Amino acid sequence: MLIPVVLAGGAGTRLWPMSRASLPKQFLPVCGIESMLLETLERFRPLEPSDPIVVCQEAHRFLVAEQLREGGWQADILLEPAMRNTAPAIGLAALQSLERDADATLLVLPADHAIRDPAALLNALTPAVEAARRGKLVTFGITPDRAETGYGYIEAVEAPASDRAVGVSRFVEKPDAETAESYLASGRYLWNSGMFVMQASQYLEALGQARPEMLAAVEAAWQGRQADLDFLRVDTEAFSRCEAESIDYAVMEATEDACVVALDAGWSDVGSWQALWEISTRDEQGNASLGDVILEDVGDSLIRSESRLVAAVGVKDLVIVETPDAVMVAHRDAAQSVKRVAEVLKGQSRPEWDLHRRVHRPWGSYDGVHAAERYQVKRICVAPGGRLSLQKHFHRAEHWIVVRGTAKVTRGEESFLLGENQSTYIPLGVVHRLENPGKIELELIEVQSGSYLGEDDIERLDDVYARS
Repeated sequence: MLIPVVLAGGAGTRLWPMSRASLPKQFLPVCGIESMLLETLERFRPLEPSDPIVVCQEAHRFLVAEQLREGGWQADILLEPAMRNTAPAIGLAALQSLERDADATLLVLPADHAIRDPAALLNALTPAVEAARRGKLVTFGITPDRAETGYGYIEAVEAPASDRAVGVSRFVEKPDAETAESYLASGRYLWNSGMFVMQASQYLEALGQARPEMLAAVEAAWQGRQADLDFLRVDTEAFSRCEAESIDYAVMEATEDACVVALDAGWSDVGSWQALWEISTRDEQGNASLGDVILEDVGDSLIRSESRLVAAVGVKDLVIVETPDAVMVAHRDAAQSVKRVAEVLKGQSRPEWDLHRRVHRPWGSYDGVHAAERYQVKRICVAPGGRLSLQKHFHRAEHWIVVRGTAKVTRGEESFLLGENQSTYIPLGVVHRLENPGKIELELIEVQSGSYLGEDDIERLDDVYARS
């Protein structure tokens, strides 16, 4: 049984302002019309694999569940109670896979990589699976086309090939430019892709040999697992005892069973705006643009607009990204440093490091249209059947005006329906709930007024989504 294991816990801060903590790049349509998570799974649908296992942060659990539903996937969703890198996460997935099949073979995939030639990846999967079933721990190494200093490398014991797995001599860190040139010239080095094929039992055995304390903590966390709606929660205290280590450090560098299959499939980790520019379709001037964009005398630049007109004149080698609440401009050579902006915003407790103006919730979404002292305006969209928590606020009152659909409102002891162009008022401190009993999306305008308007001014009394 081949089980895709998708690691979806990354932050993607180098793609700020598009990628943010609450909505990182793996859940966004960065390279196409679907999210990177769904694109990752769709590459393997022709193989008719077993239901995937997705490992993600708790904060993203409803995003994952909704996107999998939209893509038509049934999956086990494992929640990481703490970020401990890939080795423990894959350990959890391996234990879960053994619940289905004692001979399960794992196909481990980051959720945020781009592959321009999926057929080449499927072809390379055949020798990787064959080697894994012989007890090897197999990784895919990307055939380099330049002396790249931004990736780690894998040295093969012999000339690597796409039709067979060869032994690994060593894994090496990101090199300087001169070293990268020597790697490229040797013909034995491949970029480290972070994709793996291995039997679940073999991985756990190798983890136990190299990191017995980590395996013990992972197994203890697994033993304490509990189902929560569509998710599996493992024991927080036990999992937190794991060291934060990648599979490369913890297992692959220690085992004698590591193999690599060469892969030339138009791979990119989309780790920066520069990387996205490189894999994007560009015009005759070398520009990759998206949205409402006007360019005059612009060359070799990436320009993206989400909500308004962006015009650029007489510039070269730039990245310009506009979202409804932020504009970022950088030289392409400085694309790796964009994450520093997110770090500054986080240090200043500004919401732009974490949230977009449109914020997704399990029941739908809200858009912060306007905010000022003592009041703010939101556009709230509730999916059919969606139901906000039964709650109250201590510092604000709310006015609701229905724009589209039908709202079921609980206000104190009352319960009533509102149609289009009807409104109601929720006084400060009154228990209330909003629901969509209809079959079309409910859209309403909410005007909040009061001395404090933060999202933490919510006391939930009942919640169908089991949020605290």
